[in-house]
Amino acid sequence: MAETKKLMRALRGETQAIPPAWMMRQAGRYLPEYRATRAQAGDFLSLCYTPDLATEVTLQPIRRYGFDASILFADILLVPHALGADLTFVQGEGPRLSTVTQQADFDALKGPDDIHDHLAPVYQTVRNLSAALPSDVALIGFAGAPWTVATYMIAGQGTPDQAPAHALKDGNTALFDALMDRITEATIGYLKQQVAAGAEVLMLFDSWAGSLKGADFAAYALEPARRIIAALKAAHPEVPVIAFPREGGDSVIGFARATGADCIALDYSVDADWAAENVQCDGCVMGNMDPRHMVTGGQPLIDEVRRIRQAFSGGPHIFNLGHGITPDANPDNVTLMLETLREHS
Repeated sequence: MAETKKLMRALRGETQAIPPAWMMRQAGRYLPEYRATRAQAGDFLSLCYTPDLATEVTLQPIRRYGFDASILFADILLVPHALGADLTFVQGEGPRLSTVTQQADFDALKGPDDIHDHLAPVYQTVRNLSAALPSDVALIGFAGAPWTVATYMIAGQGTPDQAPAHALKDGNTALFDALMDRITEATIGYLKQQVAAGAEVLMLFDSWAGSLKGADFAAYALEPARRIIAALKAAHPEVPVIAFPREGGDSVIGFARATGADCIALDYSVDADWAAENVQCDGCVMGNMDPRHMVTGGQPLIDEVRRIRQAFSGGPHIFNLGHGITPDANPDNVTLMLETLREHS
């Protein structure tokens, strides 16, 4: 069935008059049915680790909107959790982790091959989704990219400028590199297991890539992505990979060629016409509408959908937001977005 799925066709280089569409964080707090299931789970981590509930929230936006792809409901911090980091989510504040800032912290981590029992519920969710999704909907598995995951493991939480990770990188490069290597190897194994469970596409989220500049971007955003994608392609050459080096700026030029990614996801700071000329020339692109339109709606939303669709009409494109949909979004605006996207030119 893969060849009939619009998302798979785009990832294999086909230009389609109406591009496939899905949304980052499409299973989320903007949906009342998600909030009800989240309440049933009790807390966020329980939702991630309970396959029946994680399956349910993943399917909710597919039932409501008919997206062309479904992305596994999980979190990028499940890998550090599986490696042995303590992890909690504080309501209204986000994640809190035990930190890796010295050699003893690193030595206490599990090896990359010792994470799979912990992550077994995630793999079960993938199996559930593979069986439950409509035949025309592609299933996307994902992980956080090593730099982004490392920033949380070093700081113990999200930070505005990733300063703790930069300080460790510059002050104890050997320890930082060892942590990056551990995350990279764990991520390869994690994504391979998602494919074995039924994921058809993989996505690598480097949410904080934009804070890496010059040689650091090449060493800690591009090279880990290249290494992960090469390992995945060696094992599963038929599985496309989407890379999201968020806020990478001009560094996204050539990123697909350098890493082997089949598609580059674009954040909403990127001009679509510029990206069509400089990034889409290498293959499929995904994005990149500002999520704020999902809050405000109206004619500006309609105009932006049409503008982005037109900008990327000359090559393979997957319509998406330039970042995750926010909790204050109006579900009706998602319907308007899809109706506009799917209207005939």
